[in-house]
Amino acid sequence: MRRISYDDRPRSAANICHGKGWKQRLAAHVSIARLDHSIKNIFVIPGIVIPISLLHSWPSTLWRNLALGILATTLVACSNYVINEVLDAPFDRSHPIKKNRPAARGLVNVPIAYIQWVTMMLIGLVVAIQISAAFATVAIVFWIMGCVYNIPPIRTKDVFYFDVLSESLNNPLRMLLGWYMVTSQLVPSISLLCSYWMLGCYFMGLKRFSELRELGSRDVAGFYRESFKHYTERSLLQSVVFYSSSSMLLFGAFIIRYRMELILSFPIIAWVMCTYFNMAFAAESAAQYPEKLYREPRLMVELGIAVAVITALLFVDIPWLANVFTPSIPTSCSR
Repeated sequence: MRRISYDDRPRSAANICHGKGWKQRLAAHVSIARLDHSIKNIFVIPGIVIPISLLHSWPSTLWRNLALGILATTLVACSNYVINEVLDAPFDRSHPIKKNRPAARGLVNVPIAYIQWVTMMLIGLVVAIQISAAFATVAIVFWIMGCVYNIPPIRTKDVFYFDVLSESLNNPLRMLLGWYMVTSQLVPSISLLCSYWMLGCYFMGLKRFSELRELGSRDVAGFYRESFKHYTERSLLQSVVFYSSSSMLLFGAFIIRYRMELILSFPIIAWVMCTYFNMAFAAESAAQYPEKLYREPRLMVELGIAVAVITALLFVDIPWLANVFTPSIPTSCSR
């Protein structure tokens, strides 16, 4: 594995911001926190809605916890983005679009960026502990996973398949963050968390597939991301089939055990997943940049319908479904 060194950039890149004003440097440090990626906080919503649907009454601190929880989640996520930007700078310069990131252009003061990374994390944890110990614990794990993904010698983003699996753990972690904003008394189902993890792997696998197609040259792709030296388009699509199948199987297990009404949401979920799959084949696909998915009107309409349907099915009981899915064959045989 190639050793990461921020200073292995060309000398011209190291000096590119010589003479630049403090305002441009400040803008660069704001930019590397990637506040525009906060749209990914949408993944906490299922973790909020599901426990609310199970509670007979809302906790009095709900709105306070939601506000503090979103703030803490954003701060910890932004801390992870800062370290990601700094450590990826040498490789981003070989990417046709990411080469324009502030760190790749040499606009970031690296020691200050490290201070920014730690400070945002500490502030986020201070906010998190105001909600509950459970929420703060998940927030710490969320930050640690960012370190595991980005920092040598582990740096799972350079290990094929582990890059997808480790980064996608942020999905169930975000669900847990949303869950503990509402309550620390209920514990989410393992099948639901694992389904959400595999769904994240599905999206991340398609992101890798789209990136590999876009970069074209295996030499360029392999330098930009170490894991691409081992991926092929075929192997990535095979993994995507595994992730999607696993996600729906686990979601089905959750439905049968806890909420039969959600089985009616399968067609719309499959519709959204098919649309996203198709997007990954497009040039300069938004699948490579999830923060820009809101620019895809068809996907947003489908996703909005899916959210509305799933939310309704969480709160509306349909008693006859239990009869439809009552086992019609014996569950055990005796002789």
